[in-house]
This record gives sequence, C-alpha cells and structure tokens, in this order.
Amino acid sequence: MSFLLGLTGSIGMGKSTTAKLFAEMGCAVWDADAAVHRLYAPGGAAVAPMQAAFPDAIVDGAVSRDALRGVIQADPSALKEIEQIVHPLVGQDREQFKAETDADILVFDVPLMFETGGNAAMDAVACVSVSADIQQERVLARGTMSLEQFEQIRAKQMPNDEKCERSDFVIVTDTLDHARQQVQAVVEQIRAGLNDA
Repeated sequence: MSFLLGLTGSIGMGKSTTAKLFAEMGCAVWDADAAVHRLYAPGGAAVAPMQAAFPDAIVDGAVSRDALRGVIQADPSALKEIEQIVHPLVGQDREQFKAETDADILVFDVPLMFETGGNAAMDAVACVSVSADIQQERVLARGTMSLEQFEQIRAKQMPNDEKCERSDFVIVTDTLDHARQQVQAVVEQIRAGLNDA
C-alpha cells in the first residue's frame, strides 16, 4: 500500500520546486494543475463537454484558459458549471495515477487541498511556507501578474497560517537547501513508518 501525501501551499510558496524535490527522493508526484492542462489539451477529456457547455472557450481544438476567464468574467455563475465538468475528470485522472503507480509514497500536488476538502483522502498533508514578503517578491518577479492580481488570488486562498496549522508537515522554502533537507526528513519519517507497519 502506498502512502498518500498531500502537498499544498499558497501561490509563490515554492510548491512546484518542493514537488520536484519529492520526485528526486523517489516519490511519485501527481500535479493537479498538470492534470487540468492534460484535460484541456487537444484530445483531452474536458474538451468535448466544455465545447458543449461553453463553445467560446475552445480555441484550436483545446480549452483556452484565457477564453474561459472571459466566460467567467461575463458570467460568474459559469465557474460552478466549469467546476462540475472539470473536477470529476481531475478525480478520474488522479485515480488512474494511483492505480498505475507503484511508488511507496504518492505525492498529490494540489494548491487548494484544504479549500476543496481533498485532505480527507490523504494519509498526511505537507504545506510549503515562506514569509509573506518573500511570497510577494517571488510572484511579482515572475512578471506574469500585477500586485493587485496577486492580492486577489491570495485573498481567495486559505490564510497560510491556517494551512500550516492544519498540516502534518510544514516545509519552509526560504532556500533550496533548507527545503531539500526538510523534504528528505519528511520522506525518511514516512518510510520509517511504512517499514514499521
């Protein structure tokens, strides 16, 4: 039986980098955002149902995230319908990953783990964390969003302190070496428990 570890954290906290560190330690990583990209790509499972519900969101045979944002801005209630189409497909993708993967630790990289109640299906949850100043600096350094957009996203996410309190492990991502040491400690602790079981 594999150990199911949820990996969460707010925008700019270093979750993608931390997921790679878990992969380096021999864990299998499932990424919720990557799953959505697969579903939205040409031939992806979400394309046909999205085309039926929101034909304007399809560009070149794929679901366009930009076009979807336009749909949601025009009609905020569309978000619920989009989620009803996409969430079950993401769930199927996750189950397929679990069925096809034989690693001892499966890491589920889900930004809104607590917000969506996904933590209930995990054996433990690790939250990545860093100071609010570093978080803001990292996000703005990407050059993909304004301070206002960043603050809107952060306002929709559960406060970092609360995520950390609800998690079994907190990984501080102030430096890569520090994060790597903590990931190694988490993996060793989980593997020790698996060996004792």
